[in-house]
Amino acid sequence: MQGFGPTPYLLMAGTAREALEWWASVFGGAVSTHTFEQFGRTDGDPNAVAHGTLTGPVSLYAADAGTDDAPFASAGLFFALLGTGSPEQSKKWFDRLSEGGHVIDALQQRGWNAWDGQVRDRYGVTWLVGYELDSAS
Repeated sequence: MQGFGPTPYLLMAGTAREALEWWASVFGGAVSTHTFEQFGRTDGDPNAVAHGTLTGPVSLYAADAGTDDAPFASAGLFFALLGTGSPEQSKKWFDRLSEGGHVIDALQQRGWNAWDGQVRDRYGVTWLVGYELDSAS
């Protein structure tokens, strides 16, 4: 993963592999995972994900929480996908993230000629998805 800013790293409650694969189906990209057993960890299920990555238009890390780790809780945190995709792509992402999740604020036009909305996906991650229309649209 390359970038110049922070990359989210989520500790999941036993759903890291499933979540990474689902996010890859939403955003595109490639998933790579390594198990607790592969990393020589004994603080959880040997088949649990010790380290996983999604690389693509949206990149993040995820792992299953070990016995002494607290899993991710989204209160007070959301991921902004503002201007990350085209209007069409952003709408598709929003709709897919809504599947099995909860729309907090519908994707809608705002007074400043931009569109945005918030959705909490099926894994408890909150996303702010938005785009601006250029003057030619």
